[in-house]
Amino acid sequence: MGISTDEFHRAKDADVRYMRNRHPLVDLGWSRTDCIRYLASLGLADTPKSSCLGCPFHGNAQWRHIRDTSPSEWADVVDFDAAIRQGNACANASGNRLLGEAFLHRSRVPLSEAPIDHVTAAERAALQIAADDADELENGAVDGRSPWACRGDADAPTQDDFGLAT
Repeated sequence: MGISTDEFHRAKDADVRYMRNRHPLVDLGWSRTDCIRYLASLGLADTPKSSCLGCPFHGNAQWRHIRDTSPSEWADVVDFDAAIRQGNACANASGNRLLGEAFLHRSRVPLSEAPIDHVTAAERAALQIAADDADELENGAVDGRSPWACRGDADAPTQDDFGLAT
């Protein structure tokens, strides 16, 4: 449901005939940035990205957030990172040993030592908001319209930047 155009490759058909997967964000053509802008316009700017705690695709900002807001989860994920160093125990026992070492952080060092306080260029770019969008993101739409129905005096519905009725 929450797959955006940034990760459209994850939008797959169901593997059983009686189910049909839906990908409304892909259907709308929305990226993660579009979702964040939309949620911010509704006053939901702090909605976190969903992911597994020990996901190896976390960026530094996500690792910092776990470390700084949930010490118990941080301890769990640091322990998990150490536990995966030599691979899966069942795979090792069956002769399918890991070549090299496994790490959660892209720097390939233990998570407890990883340079997660470094803000990457991608993180800096994601924090940039166009000046003309800043006021609306902070204060909401001036005319108080809903993205689903017009509550103003407009005669004909129009579409906003999100492709929704205004």
